[in-house]
Amino acid sequence: MTAEFRLPEGYELSTDPARIDADTVHRWLSTDAYWALGRPRETQEKAIGGSLNFGVYDTVTGAQAAYARVITDRATFAWLCDVYVDPAVRGKGLGTALVTAVRDEVRAYGVRRVLLATHDAHEVYAPIGFRPLERPDQWMALIFEQA
Repeated sequence: MTAEFRLPEGYELSTDPARIDADTVHRWLSTDAYWALGRPRETQEKAIGGSLNFGVYDTVTGAQAAYARVITDRATFAWLCDVYVDPAVRGKGLGTALVTAVRDEVRAYGVRRVLLATHDAHEVYAPIGFRPLERPDQWMALIFEQA
């Protein structure tokens, strides 16, 4: 059984792509996220446009406090990526609540598997139900070097 987490009071979640603060998300990811350092704005815009986006927002100011996106066919597979919580509000449980909302959303589609990659946040994802691959030898990756 996986734990349930709710956003703390004063925050709300939305999957409305019109609410995404693309400037903030790009700044967060391209300057502070080890997996996206230097990501061009155009690439980030394409990623947002081709994904199911989740934002957490301050209910008073409307400012975006966290972001995640999912690449999915909404039927069989999903890839969770670009999970980021503004450093100013970390420690409040926003990231855990955000990923829980992602899990619940994609579960409703009937998706069988949600993958993610993390270097340092295993403790955030494990209580939500993520675990290491049982058979990593069955997975492969095609990696294109970036110019």
